[in-house]
Amino acid sequence: MSERTYPPVGGMRTVADFKTHVASLGLSIPCDDATESAGTLSQPLELDGKTIGNRFCIHPMEGWDGTTDGRPSEATLRRWKHFGLSGAKLIWGGEAVAVNHESRANPNQLLINEDTLTELASLRETLVEAHREACGTTDDLFVGLQLTHSGRFSRPNDKRKAEPRILYHHPFLDKRVGIDDAYPVLTDDEIKRIIDDYLRSARLAQQIDFEFVDVKHCHGYLGHEFLSAHTREGEYGGSFENRTRFLREIVAGIRAVAPGLQIVVRLSAFDLVPFRPDPSLSINGKMGPGIPEVFEERLPYRWGFGVKSENPEEYDLAEPVQFLSLLRDLGIRLVNISGGSPYYNPHIQRPALYPPSDGYQPPEDPLIGVARQMEVTRLLKQQFPDLLFVGTGYTYLQEFLPVVGQAAIREGWVDAIGLGRMVLSYPELPLDVISGRGVQRKRICRTFSDCTTAPRNGLPSGCYPLDQYYKQSDDGAHLKQIKNAGAK
Repeated sequence: MSERTYPPVGGMRTVADFKTHVASLGLSIPCDDATESAGTLSQPLELDGKTIGNRFCIHPMEGWDGTTDGRPSEATLRRWKHFGLSGAKLIWGGEAVAVNHESRANPNQLLINEDTLTELASLRETLVEAHREACGTTDDLFVGLQLTHSGRFSRPNDKRKAEPRILYHHPFLDKRVGIDDAYPVLTDDEIKRIIDDYLRSARLAQQIDFEFVDVKHCHGYLGHEFLSAHTREGEYGGSFENRTRFLREIVAGIRAVAPGLQIVVRLSAFDLVPFRPDPSLSINGKMGPGIPEVFEERLPYRWGFGVKSENPEEYDLAEPVQFLSLLRDLGIRLVNISGGSPYYNPHIQRPALYPPSDGYQPPEDPLIGVARQMEVTRLLKQQFPDLLFVGTGYTYLQEFLPVVGQAAIREGWVDAIGLGRMVLSYPELPLDVISGRGVQRKRICRTFSDCTTAPRNGLPSGCYPLDQYYKQSDDGAHLKQIKNAGAK
């Protein structure tokens, strides 16, 4: 069996080469021939009287590098400074910040409470001052905080020990976190206490001058799991109304305790069945390509959101459309669209040529994953032209990101281009594009996935291949040893 390979985007030297490859895959990805230095990407957005100065957004990215009591470290401050220096005018939460201790995805995740408030305020101040230094003004900068509960993927006390907080039992994911059918689900009373933690966290975020909070509903974490809680009994499961009660109660509560604070949502608008490596196709010590869990005996598939119940390898946008209608009714106009989860179908959520250590080889050309996310966002934007959409999945486009991003905005597919991993290796990309300097090829993220492999092995997240701060660190040497051992 020969190893499955796909042409790397980094090997395509011209826009024409890129377009030819996209066409050969039968994909629809809008792409201009050149970047406009003072064009589409530099145009402002208007949100309820607030001007957001350009069309670049920085996604929330956890560094796994805070202190055990939830405070930022030197590395956290450095990352947020880079977010400010990027020139992007929409900072979507900086990173996911836990609303209570038990909800942390790892023991070094940031935590918002009265004890950490001063240090969290310093993160925002560091970002704002860096942005002023790079751009001259912060009047059109919009900075928020992503509030999260990690739910099923909570590991608050030990990076090696899962302490899941689940809403229902999942036939595949329970095994991934080491629990059985006897493991307790969150009670309705426990959910109400978590909602109270969100309200307290939002009030504190406003107190230190964050302009918005993201009530996170993506990537398999608790907010997202509510949307797929079809099999849960009680007032937080079953019907669409019940599965969105968590969101509705949080929104109403925030409006009461923090009036004037904007509320936004990052949403996994579709979520396919979990994937796993194909053991029969492991080659030269590498994991096999991803294959879906065997689901035929479990049809209709009742444990997903935005997925076809009779074929969970395909998305279904009926409920995501219903959810966006709800957001509009709640007065939420800014939405960040993602898909899937990094824990169980990373090729859907984060297209990459090279998998993280706990992943699998890509089962498709990663450009298919990019096109899937762009298409879903386009379809939703068509139905909700009055909402503002941030798109996800652009990093794999590499040097073609600017020409694709500006085409997607101009053609009405999306309103802003979200950047995640790319900013870890090349934070100034937005400013370089908007100023007309062009991109620096040597700094472009090539999706080696070390920023995910590192935290999967208990190390901080960062760009180990390209950022000397991480590459030359003790953690960098440790990660190299881990990867070499895994390749044997």
